[in-house]
Amino acid sequence: MEQNETQSPQERFRVLQPEDCKPLLAWWYWLDDNRGDRAQLRRAESPEDILLTPAFAHFVQQMPDGRWPSRQLPISDCALVAAALARVKRQRQGASFARSLAQPRQAGEGRAAMSELRFQQLQKSRDPDEFFRRLCRAIALLGHEANLLSLADGILHWLLEHRTQVDREPLKRLTVRWASDYYAALKD
Repeated sequence: MEQNETQSPQERFRVLQPEDCKPLLAWWYWLDDNRGDRAQLRRAESPEDILLTPAFAHFVQQMPDGRWPSRQLPISDCALVAAALARVKRQRQGASFARSLAQPRQAGEGRAAMSELRFQQLQKSRDPDEFFRRLCRAIALLGHEANLLSLADGILHWLLEHRTQVDREPLKRLTVRWASDYYAALKD
């Protein structure tokens, strides 16, 4: 899936490159035929648990040159993405991950899938373990349905900002991008 040139800067991926998307989606579809591996990743309670699973070893093997994404990132970041995506049962096209959190789970329902308070807590997670726990809760609140590429990019972007200094330009920060998507959908 390539980024559309007409997308706003907030809708473009920050970490994922176009060449990262196809192998990631192929691996996610592979999980449908390998439910034991999916279950193993879902049982992981922390990013470190994920690294020890055969399912994650398969994730790495499926990626071009045994690495993913195309930017060289710590293997623990890739493990967190694999475990989060294993919790997604259905791919949601269109809406970004953050926008989905503000939309009702079912048509006619007035409440957002994730409350503003929980959304703010997700944004303010202090470490990868806390972020992972809150992210798993967010995916569950969405009925295990999410835009896989938006989710993966958001996870990698959060981890990158956690390890390094956040960008000086506000529109390049994940918290601003997610908040813009979330609150825009709340108004609709």
